[in-house]
Amino acid sequence: MKDYHINIFYSEEDEAYIADIPDFEMCSAFGATPNEALEQVLIAKAAVIEAMQAKGLAILEPRYRPAIYQLA
Repeated sequence: MKDYHINIFYSEEDEAYIADIPDFEMCSAFGATPNEALEQVLIAKAAVIEAMQAKGLAILEPRYRPAIYQLA
């Protein structure tokens, strides 16, 4: 299984870096640095997967591919 795409960007409104995983709706986190946001979203991803497994839901393969990667 390939890993899930993660977006990291700076939010002026939140004055922090935001990381999200498009394949998991509502899976996002923030941090003072890009690395901190990444660390936090990986924790959130693990929690989402654990919750899905506990409910017996299938964990889908990564689907999201940014447009830049679709050209290759």
